[in-house]
Amino acid sequence: MNITIRPAHREDAALILRFITELAIYEKAGDQVAATVASIEASLFGEDSPARALICEVNGEAAGYAVYFFNYSTWQAKKGLYLEDLYISPAMRGVGAGKYMLQHLAAIAVENRCGRFEWSVLDWNQPAIDFYLSIGAAPQDEWVRYRMSGSPLRDFAAST
Repeated sequence: MNITIRPAHREDAALILRFITELAIYEKAGDQVAATVASIEASLFGEDSPARALICEVNGEAAGYAVYFFNYSTWQAKKGLYLEDLYISPAMRGVGAGKYMLQHLAAIAVENRCGRFEWSVLDWNQPAIDFYLSIGAAPQDEWVRYRMSGSPLRDFAAST
């Protein structure tokens, strides 16, 4: 197997949307994908985008993608790398593509002197959890993630 990782480009927007949709369906949230090719082009590849994307290829065929961005840890006084999405198509799983992608991202974190490399996983996704544990990642059980979006976000922002 020849596994390669390359930076994604604007021309990859349709491919990324396909992978996003496949991931959302796997995560039982296919109906929640609001992204379009145009919105990916603008938000991911726009001049002011905080995110970056990678494409994983196996034997020259697109196998998956990752989207990440840099955040900041006040406790460490260092930036960190946050992995928003990592997806490998089912047909390409089991050949090492996911591990290679994570190793590539870890190298980016090290090159950028990040103090952390973090991501989230759904609590029912046992295959992913087992995989992450096998490579030395540890769950952060003491932290609970909160989210505000849609109407609650708009209403709260307007309540000032």
